[in-house]
Amino acid sequence: MPSVPKSLFVLGASALAFLRARRWCREGQAVPQQQLTWKEWTTRAATTAYGHQHGIEAGMRYSQFQDRVPPRSYEAFVPWIDRMKRGGADVLWPGYCADYAITAGTTTGQPKELPVTPAMLQHFRQAGLDALLMYTVRTGSSRIFRGRHLLLGGAAPLLPLVESPPCPRASNRTGRALPGLPEWAERHFYEPGRDIAQISDWPAKLHAIAARCSAQNITLLAGLPNWLLTLAEAVREYSRAQNQGINQLGELWPNLECLIHGGIPLTPFADELRRALGPGVNLHEVYPAAEGFIAAQDTCRTHGLRLLTGAGLFFEFLPLSAFDASRLEHLGHKVVPLAEVRVGLDYALLLTTPAGLCRYVLGDVVRFLSTEPPRLLYVGRTQLQLQAFSEHVTEKELTDSLTAVCTRHTWSVVNFHVAPLFSHQPLGPQRGRHEWWVELRPGTKETPTGPILEVELDAELQRLNVHYAARRQNGELEPPIVRLVIPCFFAQWLQQQGKWGGHHKMPRCRSDRTLADAFAQKAQFNR
Repeated sequence: MPSVPKSLFVLGASALAFLRARRWCREGQAVPQQQLTWKEWTTRAATTAYGHQHGIEAGMRYSQFQDRVPPRSYEAFVPWIDRMKRGGADVLWPGYCADYAITAGTTTGQPKELPVTPAMLQHFRQAGLDALLMYTVRTGSSRIFRGRHLLLGGAAPLLPLVESPPCPRASNRTGRALPGLPEWAERHFYEPGRDIAQISDWPAKLHAIAARCSAQNITLLAGLPNWLLTLAEAVREYSRAQNQGINQLGELWPNLECLIHGGIPLTPFADELRRALGPGVNLHEVYPAAEGFIAAQDTCRTHGLRLLTGAGLFFEFLPLSAFDASRLEHLGHKVVPLAEVRVGLDYALLLTTPAGLCRYVLGDVVRFLSTEPPRLLYVGRTQLQLQAFSEHVTEKELTDSLTAVCTRHTWSVVNFHVAPLFSHQPLGPQRGRHEWWVELRPGTKETPTGPILEVELDAELQRLNVHYAARRQNGELEPPIVRLVIPCFFAQWLQQQGKWGGHHKMPRCRSDRTLADAFAQKAQFNR
């Protein structure tokens, strides 16, 4: 490809952004886009082994699709994916699949291997570009295209999954998206470069990023909020070693304009991130998953994320009140398309993707704030809720409660986990309390204590969740207990589990004590 001046790309990106503005501002487009996506998907899936077995036909009605194709979890697709990895063609998607993404395994502890077809890469390219264009439309600025984009992800080596041809390759999601970048985009925009992106040692990787990018014109940062904070500290340390002594990233990168965040709730880290970035940096939220790019912030600054209905994913929604992981194959008629969702209800999210996953139960719970245009919130995970006492507390409610308490006292959250703590009793309904494991950043004017947090967290959760409030009032739930752990407690645990850095996340809650009991064995905590 001939070399093209970067200024032309900037002009082209600016023009494309404002041309697309009308598309995102128009209403009434989402449902027709989904209908077209579903029609195109069934036409292609009809030629596959999975399509033949489940009666998928080009031109079929959606009601027939509901009748014939059951919702499925990842485990149900594993035999089909194994066939693809052994070189099978036309299994879940037409043709061969040479590349696979490996997830972090946050929910179950076991990573998933997901096919990444050329059509899936095209989806990620389009959805990622749409997310950037939404930002330019919202801010009225295309200045992010005048510099480099630093994407903070995990290591991304392509590894063979099997020894026999065609020798498919695998990597984590954040790295795997890179080969899908157009060559011109990687050359003109992408940092920290392929070599550094593939470093698996997290501290070494941060040092290499700081050394390479300190002299670059960075206009955009992207990553998980907690790991972006570790990057900011690494850059500050590197600058001190170079006798620069910066306090905020904006001092090093004066044209830094945008921070794209997603993957975990921002709220516990928002104030600290803003202090690390400096003034004038806009936050832009996205909702990515290894299985697909789901939503992004659009022209509305505060009202949820816009569902990306025209980028190749077909979305369906199962009311959480009907969700039963043990009976998914019998719940197809409970599932509704976008046209039938209602505001304010919690839904388990199902995806049908151009990698061949069909009615795939992602494990995420979402709640719509509006349907025209469709904007939603990520609420939590179907498997990562607190419901041991039928309280049905979500990750979002836990995060919002802790953030509200800490904001009042100017405490900064590093990490946390919540689990049930059961009372031993021979008869009657199960009773107990919530046990919070909380790490706060040291050095605050007011010293945090467990009792203060316990009282205020209890009050916040009762305000946010009627089920929790009812169980507290009838005595089925006792007041929570808070364990304030020593600095670096969660970092050390993640390191011991081989989940330090990049795309790894700390499970915020579980309805069992799998993690809490492990914490108790090694914990040093204060009351």
